[in-house]
Amino acid sequence: MNQFGDLYSQYYDLLYSDKDYLSEVKYIDKLIKSNTNNAKTLLDMGCGTGKHAELFCNKGYVVHGIDLSLDMLKIAETRRKGKEKNLNFSHSNITNLNLNKKFDVIVSLFHVMSYQNSNEELIKAFEVAKEHLNDGGIFIFDFWYGPAVLTDLPTTRIKKLENKNIKVTRLAEPILHSQQNIVDVNYIVFIEDKNTNEIIEKTELHKMRYFFDTELEMICDKVNLTFEKKYTWLLETEPNFNSWNAVWILRK
Repeated sequence: MNQFGDLYSQYYDLLYSDKDYLSEVKYIDKLIKSNTNNAKTLLDMGCGTGKHAELFCNKGYVVHGIDLSLDMLKIAETRRKGKEKNLNFSHSNITNLNLNKKFDVIVSLFHVMSYQNSNEELIKAFEVAKEHLNDGGIFIFDFWYGPAVLTDLPTTRIKKLENKNIKVTRLAEPILHSQQNIVDVNYIVFIEDKNTNEIIEKTELHKMRYFFDTELEMICDKVNLTFEKKYTWLLETEPNFNSWNAVWILRK
């Protein structure tokens, strides 16, 4: 099972039910408004189950979300009810997307860029973003920030959640590959069906790349995207050794 398989999509929203999507969208909306004038169209690269996309639509943007997982997109499609003209989704890898249209803003959230493990993948993702931006448009993405990852090394963690149907226990065991700037996050997931008491065990591997300013600057230069600003996620201060999650704003 890969990290975006059938089972993952079923418990994804439960697993991240403590994630404050509304505050995140308010934060990104503030960044958009402070860096653009009258942005109306938005592309969400790696939209998952569409929660961010739906909330951006509620804020008045015309939103198109793309994701690699058909199972997650099935959930995202349920969010279109009553918003069919302003909220759409389609299936694609972010490195070969070609919608033949351009947007005022592109966002890629929840560490989607950190899933681009190679320089080639990252360059392609940036090139796709550039090709889908209107002139003067902005690209906002978050990622694992290298200085903080190496200061506060990944550790084994356990997360437990449940709703009326299932109980989920997830063990995360990281392995750091410092020469590749990648953390292998090995998940062991136990899902209990509360109606039948059946327990399913699944394993997942998420290979997460962490980035440093200089390498991102080189890639921006290569694809001709202009660096605008960088922040600690959900703040308006520059990233530091405590900022595991950072956000950058680029302009076409």
